[in-house]
Amino acid sequence: MTYHYDVDAVVLDIEGTTSATGFVVDVLYPYSRSRFGALLSERSGDPDVARAVAQVRELTGDPEADATAVEKTLDAWLDEDRKATPLKTLQGIIWAEGFARGDLVSHFYDDVVPALRAWHAAGPRLYVYSSGSVAAQRAWFSATPQGDLLPLLSGLYDTENAGPKQEAESYRRIAESAGIAPDRLLFLSDRPGELDAARAAGWHAVGIRRPGEPYYEQGVGDHAQAGTFDEITVSRSTT
Repeated sequence: MTYHYDVDAVVLDIEGTTSATGFVVDVLYPYSRSRFGALLSERSGDPDVARAVAQVRELTGDPEADATAVEKTLDAWLDEDRKATPLKTLQGIIWAEGFARGDLVSHFYDDVVPALRAWHAAGPRLYVYSSGSVAAQRAWFSATPQGDLLPLLSGLYDTENAGPKQEAESYRRIAESAGIAPDRLLFLSDRPGELDAARAAGWHAVGIRRPGEPYYEQGVGDHAQAGTFDEITVSRSTT
């Protein structure tokens, strides 16, 4: 089935939607794990690092946690695939530097980049809303095998500037920030809880189901679903 939406913007999830979760888990997670210790010990004075460390201490209830204890917590959260904001902040710093050095190159499913270019050309704006930090998103979309895709994007949202992805209020916050009416927004994600939250905020939502992804078998509930971006077309009416 092919879906068509007349909207002002499309908001994209990353893992399982534009890109393989396996790449993030198998490549990016180990890369960050191997560098947490150095980041915490060598750059504790960096404002973003210091803020993240303070957040770890707050979340663990241990205001005196040293760098070793913080690293241990980060590793545990990584094992749980916990979407903790300070973890994502520190991963984002590490990944951004890895992409800039050429150590890392991001992954996109074959159908994604042509669709993003076609949707952008059709008029709707494109945004990203991911549990990965804005810094990580910026690096991800700038260092792709297809070149720098950042010019296609009008904004980036994460759990720090928008809120948790399974809460409707986060989607209301994004709509307000972007200056777009909820019913003029389309959200694409593989996670049913996120689709539910977007719909509760008045958005259109389509579940992306790709074989091999963690949520493939679970499905996307009663949401419209597509196997690839090729099954979705968008336009933006000017009337």
